[in-house]
Amino acid sequence: MLFDTKDEDAIGSVVAVDTATVLVDVPNPEDLRRLQVNRLVALLASGAGQRLVGVITHIRRRGAALDDTDRDGGEDEAPSEDEIKVTLIGTLLDRAGDANYVFRRTLESVPGIGALCFSLEGEQLTAFMRAIARGTASGGPALHLGTYTLDADAAAYLDGNRLFQRHAAIVGGTGAGKSFTVARIVEQVAKLPSASALVLDVHGEYAPIATACGRGLRVAGPADLDETDPLAHGVVFLPYWMLTYEEMLALLLDRSDQNAPNQAMVFSRAVVEAKRARLEAEGRADVLANFTVDSPIPYDLDAVIRRLRELDEERVDGRSSASKGGPFAGKLIRFIERLEAKRGDRRLGFLFGGATLDDYGWMERLCRLLMSPAAHGGAQVRVLDLSEVPSDVLPLVAGLVARLVFSVQQWTRREARHPIALLCDEAHLYVASGGASVHEAGLRSFERIAKEGRKYGVSLVVISQRPAEVSHTVLSQCSNFVAMRLGNAEDRAVVRGLLPDNLGGFVDVLPLLDVGEALVVGDATLLPSRIRVAKPAVPPLSATVDFWDRWAAHDAPDGLAAAVEAVRRQTWG
Repeated sequence: MLFDTKDEDAIGSVVAVDTATVLVDVPNPEDLRRLQVNRLVALLASGAGQRLVGVITHIRRRGAALDDTDRDGGEDEAPSEDEIKVTLIGTLLDRAGDANYVFRRTLESVPGIGALCFSLEGEQLTAFMRAIARGTASGGPALHLGTYTLDADAAAYLDGNRLFQRHAAIVGGTGAGKSFTVARIVEQVAKLPSASALVLDVHGEYAPIATACGRGLRVAGPADLDETDPLAHGVVFLPYWMLTYEEMLALLLDRSDQNAPNQAMVFSRAVVEAKRARLEAEGRADVLANFTVDSPIPYDLDAVIRRLRELDEERVDGRSSASKGGPFAGKLIRFIERLEAKRGDRRLGFLFGGATLDDYGWMERLCRLLMSPAAHGGAQVRVLDLSEVPSDVLPLVAGLVARLVFSVQQWTRREARHPIALLCDEAHLYVASGGASVHEAGLRSFERIAKEGRKYGVSLVVISQRPAEVSHTVLSQCSNFVAMRLGNAEDRAVVRGLLPDNLGGFVDVLPLLDVGEALVVGDATLLPSRIRVAKPAVPPLSATVDFWDRWAAHDAPDGLAAAVEAVRRQTWG
């Protein structure tokens, strides 16, 4: 028996039951002093071979109360009432089928009044934690995250299927250990021979992990525009023709301009004409019959600009012999100028520059680089460095990558579809509601993945230090939370609102977590748990700088001159 308990070992008995919450009377003051909030207890259930497992959420001691004076003039002292509040979180079955000691996150029954309650401590706690680990790790390679805070000898595993099937969020304040947690999970993913994961790395901190566990990629910077074979060197261009019509308008259109509707309409027609011309020139009749303005087909941007200028300068016959401006005369010049300015900005060279972007086969090569599993020549984990992408277009670019992955998965036949995970580091920078139109255009891709990705084998892992700034639509679709230390009350409120009502109290412990310690709640873990995340073999480049120690040193590096030139060149050189 896992719980070989005797009645005399009970700390108390149930005096009140309310759905998933029970009150337990603890008559022995010594037992009450040993108990702690967030510790586990087991209660006898009405079903045979069952134990209900719960978490202590409140401990209360009522001091001696004075009753009315008795007739002899003495004082009748009422006994003290010591009790604990327990939130029930699941049922431990002695046997289920052929398996012994199976924990289920359901309440097979509820305790009756007077049911005995036992504290899980020492060997019993260790045995229970190991039973939980076996239940989570069964059925294939296990995702080993670390050890339980309650029992450092018990390994903590997550259910890899449920973690990625139902999306996940990894949140925590600066320095809480998010990057180490992500690195730990990525290392576990990289051990699987056919894994496919893409990490969106905003600050370039996962480069060591890419080198050790997969392949490092980066969005092209100004210094890469003359690269002749960029994909072979891990340099990613995202050509403008892969943007949808709405995404192009978000980048180019000033909606406050009174001519904005005309500019949008004319641009749409010009793009369709340019795409049709390209398909006709290449003889792609099958695509020509069904393409739309959003179809990712290379087209001649020069031809589009020429057409816009023609319409902007067009003259038509008037009622008299004199000519007059056409219907769009003078209304497109600002749009053209914005397009030319964006095109000439070397920071946006990954969109408008590059020697091979006009290649019809570019998109397939790019998708193979981003998505192919190791079995097809890819890497288990790819880290896409977005650090050189200008912040004002970062949401659009990240959304483009996400939409590309989702669209390809959506149009892959079911029997050929291979699941892929998209890990979004610093998600509050580009998976956020509000802001400019580029933010909204990018956000739509992530929200669609959050709502529909599971059907097409696309998993979303949202990583952020500010969950309050991340789209609520995206977070609400995450069924797994790895919450690390969070000091901000607004961020904690968001996490609390996304957890089931009976687990909301767990959020109160978030400000007290140690660095590298996480509260894990969701479908991927049988038991809502505090887990001390194991240190990854290859740590990310996110270690906190020791200011005081560095200031106390008698020497310091001098990199200002090189840094100034790097700012000017927009490259490390």
